[in-house]
Amino acid sequence: MRLDKKIAQVLGMFYKDERDNWILTIFWNSLYIAFLLLPLGINLPTPFFIISIALGCINIFRSEKRFISDNKALLLLPLYFMVMSLSLMYTDHMYDGFDLIQRSLSLLLFPIIFLFVKEDASTVKKLFDFLLLGLIISFFINFFFAVYSAMIVSKGSVIFEISLEGVNSCIKAFTNGLNYFVGDEFSTLINPSYLSLYILLVLSYYLKKKLDSTLRTVIVFILFLYLFLLASRAAYLILLIMSLLLIFNISDKSKKNMMAIMFFLGLLVFLNNPRVFDFYTKVKSYNSMVYDNSTSEKSRILTWDASIKLIREAPFFGYGVGDANNILIQKYKELGYTYNYENKYNAHNQFLQTLLQTGIVGFLILVSVFVLLALRMKRSSNEFLVFLILFISLIFESMLVRFNGIVFFSIVIPLLLKKRSILSSRIIRNTTTKNIS
Repeated sequence: MRLDKKIAQVLGMFYKDERDNWILTIFWNSLYIAFLLLPLGINLPTPFFIISIALGCINIFRSEKRFISDNKALLLLPLYFMVMSLSLMYTDHMYDGFDLIQRSLSLLLFPIIFLFVKEDASTVKKLFDFLLLGLIISFFINFFFAVYSAMIVSKGSVIFEISLEGVNSCIKAFTNGLNYFVGDEFSTLINPSYLSLYILLVLSYYLKKKLDSTLRTVIVFILFLYLFLLASRAAYLILLIMSLLLIFNISDKSKKNMMAIMFFLGLLVFLNNPRVFDFYTKVKSYNSMVYDNSTSEKSRILTWDASIKLIREAPFFGYGVGDANNILIQKYKELGYTYNYENKYNAHNQFLQTLLQTGIVGFLILVSVFVLLALRMKRSSNEFLVFLILFISLIFESMLVRFNGIVFFSIVIPLLLKKRSILSSRIIRNTTTKNIS
């Protein structure tokens, strides 16, 4: 009986349309599976995203639902896509441009699809549940790879001679092995910045509920540990703001004081992350650093510097989606930013990336999306946290360049921009007459 209950619980996580609409049933379940696989690499979820897009487009033509003017903000993302496409007219590297346009098709299609899909909050929130499950699986996969890599490094350096040299070699091997548990080495599946974004969004949803069960407490602990090991400075900044806002909104004074103490203890732990401590050391010696031995912090600042210089030269239309990165790489070479040139870095800031690609027009559309999102999500601190997570992520990474970021934003942002946010407590039922939900 217990096994039957577990199977029933798992099956209950999937979507079942009340009116037996197989198109929407497969549409939502494909999205659920795609979100489950999203933290495990981009190749696995791609077929399920394609299936959901295809069925979503079919649903548009079969739906009797009228266009709701309150949700016209969703059309900003398709407009952004159109501006990107028009920039191909003045792009020399057409192949690179078409490649990015192809990856960005979800920005055009998903917002339009969601105009004709009437979801309820409980259905959409399951996306977070499947994403959480994918994050837990990816954590243990990364942990296994880290242990395996550390064992190989340590095994190759073990010396069984009892001597000072032997002890030093063992310590060095142990230290080298621990490197696989922090930063990029711990994220073998996808970029740590994207994983950190997924974790923060799931945390923003789970932290608004009480940790009233052992399972929920363990899950939150694993997510915090995952963030710590990924060592994303942008994620740490967002987590700092999230924690302060959550503490500020606690009404009970004793609980607020206790949470403040926990916050400062947690702050000490996170700031002592080896990658973050290394950041402090290198920032102090920023001006005296030899550039060939540059850090990611210095290279990012120089990336922004080169991007701003290029934007000043072509502020209105940019350089087109095909030429933006190539021109930026050439600018690195011209300015002597060797490390950036060799690694062919993009702008590492989506707003700067957009200005390079489409100029002020695309930039204004992107900013408009987040202005409307901020206005929609100011209703509660929890919703505003989600806005901050998405906004700050775009400041530190060009999220709309890789498919991981593009498809995630093209689904989450339209659902948040809708008249009734998926984070609200009010449920939109799927029983409206003459509507296919």
